[in-house]
Amino acid sequence: MLKIPLFRVFVLFAALLSGLAHAQLRVEISGVGATQIPIALASFANESVAPHQVSAIIKADLERSGYFKVIDTGSAISETAAINTGEWKSKGANALVVGSVQRLADGRFDVRYKLLDTINSSQLSATGMATQPQLIRVAAHKIADDIFEKLLGIKGAFATRVAYVTKAGKEYRLEVADSDGEGINVALRSHEPIISPAWSPDGTKLAYVSFENKKPVVYVQDLVSSRRTIIANYKGSNSAPAWSPDGSKLAVALSRDGLTQIYVINADGAGLRRLTNSIGIDTEPQFSADGQSVYFTSDRSGGPQIYRMNATGGEAQRVTFGGSYNISPRISPDGKTLAYISRREGRFQLYALDLTNGQEQRLSDTVKDESPSFSPNGRYIMYATEIGRRGSLEVVSVDGRIKQRITTQAGDIREPTWGPFMK
Repeated sequence: MLKIPLFRVFVLFAALLSGLAHAQLRVEISGVGATQIPIALASFANESVAPHQVSAIIKADLERSGYFKVIDTGSAISETAAINTGEWKSKGANALVVGSVQRLADGRFDVRYKLLDTINSSQLSATGMATQPQLIRVAAHKIADDIFEKLLGIKGAFATRVAYVTKAGKEYRLEVADSDGEGINVALRSHEPIISPAWSPDGTKLAYVSFENKKPVVYVQDLVSSRRTIIANYKGSNSAPAWSPDGSKLAVALSRDGLTQIYVINADGAGLRRLTNSIGIDTEPQFSADGQSVYFTSDRSGGPQIYRMNATGGEAQRVTFGGSYNISPRISPDGKTLAYISRREGRFQLYALDLTNGQEQRLSDTVKDESPSFSPNGRYIMYATEIGRRGSLEVVSVDGRIKQRITTQAGDIREPTWGPFMK
């Protein structure tokens, strides 16, 4: 049997979700990248006037990424200060971050920063933003994103959101948080299970499966208005929603006609169209990055494996061949890597398959893994696992070197999905 497991937008998010969760997430980091960039990070001048320490948030982001060795300057330095880059080069720093925070008359905060290349004595970036008090953390994450991109050439994903399901006692909660586990808000509370959350490409909606009607039903919830729409409530099971890249459609797994098969439906719940017609169980669909293909899990060959077919239908081709049990396909944003869960020697573990050369790599050391989800920049994969009989989330870099563990004292945490870049 198969296992089924920007700024204006952030202003909306500040008010969109009801019920601030009290239990914050705890993040533990292990491992570093193959190379780390030494970067000096000064406290921002006058940042104590803000509700959060901007430089501390930036530091935590950079350290959590595994790609930076952060050097404390020991003092606050403004972006307007005269700086001897050679001095910081002699201290082992390849780059220096300085900045300031100022309270404006209208109650907002002006956050400014500068990134300097100490090796070449040049300025790499400088920016300023006026932000509401509740969005100070977002401003800090955006600065960390800018540093990440300027020094690594890869878009940062610190100013993104993650969604997941927690269970405490008899209550299930669909929660949304910042990528660092802070700023938790509750999108849905239920005494029945909630599974398979999936972000819309624009980051304003979540599709998910709720059992509140005593059967699995697919909903889409607008995170700004909290309005919910039933997308699939057919006879039998309705499960595994996945958005098309343009947000116009969802792929779902339905058992309305007998065995579970893959269907495509418009984002408003209209226009249902069957995609697969196999003699097995087809489930867990995922659109490819370009929307031209759909990956899914099927046991048509005897055991569950991952297949790919054209998004308009047609013949399916098997993709996974390592091991006899491979489920939960997820495609990287560049379309080159397939992440999935493989059962081998009784262990359910996260694997990644390079679709360009067929090379497979095990990425996890845990043994009860499920629900992988790529970061929007494709550098990390978040997944759920079980540690000491409690659900937790893990984040691993695509090369397996950098690992994070995310836990909560309030109960189990499962079913993660990493949100898109915010526009």
